[in-house]
Amino acid sequence: MSSIQEQLIALGGVFQAAVLVDRIARTGQASEANLGCMLGSLLVRDPQNTLEVFGGDDLNLRDGYRALASALERDPGSLQREPLRYALSMLGLERQLAKRGDMLDMIGNRLPQIQSQAEHFGLVHENVIASSGALYQDTLSTLRQRIQVHGDMRHLQQPSNASKIRALLLAGIRAARLWRQLGGHRWQLVISRRKLLKELYPMLRG
Repeated sequence: MSSIQEQLIALGGVFQAAVLVDRIARTGQASEANLGCMLGSLLVRDPQNTLEVFGGDDLNLRDGYRALASALERDPGSLQREPLRYALSMLGLERQLAKRGDMLDMIGNRLPQIQSQAEHFGLVHENVIASSGALYQDTLSTLRQRIQVHGDMRHLQQPSNASKIRALLLAGIRAARLWRQLGGHRWQLVISRRKLLKELYPMLRG
């Protein structure tokens, strides 16, 4: 697998989290498989490759790939505006997080506790989602830059949906961190659009 493909998988994770946040905010729904893939990505410690972070295949990243492709194509007709906004915000928050050793330590210290819950209850259990959401709330949501999520207030005001959204934002920022570690940079999204799309289209077809 090429280094660009590895980067695209991680970036697909960022956009997948963004798509799911948007979906829950608007409809209150997200599939357990998609949710489990993103929550699971928080708990992978020493992956052999990027795909392993997302469960070993990219089946649950397809919606993220599509949103990423529409952003790179810059076609107003297919552009997913809210997911793009969330994804760019997550990339920005990851930059702020990188400068905060204290916050990285707190996240690192609390993830094993979430891992234990996941092993006991299962990945998409409400306790695991609540703990992941609380970790986001205690860390990243205290930074100056905040992610404003737009949607249907009936769904946004439900505590379980709020927890899912926060947990997904945490997972998206984890994917953004992975993307940086693999050599990803924001300017690539502007300068290397065609190169990225050429590699992304076969991944979309699977």
